[in-house]
Order: sequence, then C-alpha cells, then structure tokens
Amino acid sequence: MSTPNFEQLLEAGCHFGHLKRKWNPAMAPYIFMERNGIHIIDLYKTAAKLEEAAAALKNIAKSGKKVLFVATKKQAKQVVADKATSVNMPYVIERWPGGMLTNFPTIRKAVKKMTNIDKMTKDGTFDNLSKRERLQITRQRAKLEKNLGSIADLNRLPSALFVIDVMKEHIAVAEAKRLGIPVFAIVDTNSNPDLVDFVIPANDDASKSIELILDTVCASMLEGLEERKAEKADAPEAAEDKDAPAAPKRERRRIKKAAPEAEKVETAEEAAE
Repeated sequence: MSTPNFEQLLEAGCHFGHLKRKWNPAMAPYIFMERNGIHIIDLYKTAAKLEEAAAALKNIAKSGKKVLFVATKKQAKQVVADKATSVNMPYVIERWPGGMLTNFPTIRKAVKKMTNIDKMTKDGTFDNLSKRERLQITRQRAKLEKNLGSIADLNRLPSALFVIDVMKEHIAVAEAKRLGIPVFAIVDTNSNPDLVDFVIPANDDASKSIELILDTVCASMLEGLEERKAEKADAPEAAEDKDAPAAPKRERRRIKKAAPEAEKVETAEEAAE
C-alpha cells in the first residue's frame, strides 16, 4: 500500500478548503494557513490520516466485512460507483434512503421486492399481466434499482461507512453513529471532524481530490481481499498437515480396542482345551 506523497496531493487540489467565513473551528488542527480568504489544508496531516484510514479499511476487507460507500454529490457519484465496484463493496450514490441503517429490515424488504419482480419476469408471471400492470411494475423496478440496486447484496449492516462530504451526508453519519458503526470520511474545512472516527482532511468538492483518496483506500482494501484469498487457499493445506499425525493415534486406539477382544478369544480357547 503506497500513500500519495505531498506533490500528488497538491496536484489533485486536496489542499483547497472553503472560504474562511464558512469554516468549522473544530477543523483548526488540520488547517495550514489562510490565503485570499480561503483555508489551506495541511497536506502532511492529510497523508498521515489517509495512511491510517487505508490501513484500517484493509483490515476490515481482510476480515471479509463490508464497507458502505456514500456519496450523493454530483462530482463524486461516478468515481465512487466505479471504485466501490472494483473492490466488490456496496455504495449509495442516489438519495440516501432515510432509516437505511436504523431501519435496515425495511430496506431489505424493498430489495426482496426487486428480486420478486425479477422472478416474475423469468417464470412467465409477468407475461400474464395486463399492459398497464406491466408498465407499473417495470417503473417500480427501475426506481428500486436506481436507489437500492447497489446494495442488493448487502444482507447485514455494514461494518463501516466511507463518506464523502460529512455535511451533505449528515443523515447517514447520524445513523451510523447511533448504531456504533465506524465512519471514515473525507472532511473539508466547513465540516465537523468530531462526527467521524477516521478523518481524512481534504477537499471534498474536487473530483481529482476525491479520486486520488479513493484510489488509495480501494487499493489498500484490494490488498486486504487478496490476503484473505491467499489465507483461505493455505487453510486446506494446513488442515491436511494437522490431520497427518492423527492417523497413528487412531490406529493405536483401534489396536487398544481390539486387544481385550483378542484376550477373550485366547481365554475361550484355553478353556476349551
């Protein structure tokens, strides 16, 4: 896992914060200076925090748990969809469905409804419906796919959230905090870092900045997934080695068990003589 250096972060524009009048005082430790009324983020702190977050996300991926990516702002949508898909993680890039975490069973029901519509299409039930009913169901399916399609495989609550723009996704962050789900986030100078467990201080408006940070964390998660795969492949071999010395033990037990039987036979033969 390689963390971007100072020059790469600078080139991507990760250092640009918001106007001074829009700042959140809690972000003071991550601000380097103010220039032309705009706060400049300390990129050395960005690099250190990014490395810390990437290492934690790698461990989550390695343990086989899911991280839910959340970004509904225009410039982050496509990047998040592509990067999350590359590491096989769920994501939300349309409107955040209120209660998605705190009322997870209801969301699962909606996903199940989508699956049932797909079954209807395959088993021919769909063809027996009227044209109007088919149109209604198709529209409903498209709406569900748009909002929930990317979380269709999320059968349980995610182990962590990765958020772009804490202010815009405040409902998602609040739900995660309520359930004790750790939150990783790109935090700009206008946001409150205290709401986040793993803060990555950086520009959350520029697509280049978002892409560079996501590239880093996803590469780290991919490493974790590869390590998990390698460990799983090694596990059967280790199990075979473990079983190898057990064979003589079983043999000894069988001999022990057979010994009294042999004695009985000898005694019976002696008595017959």
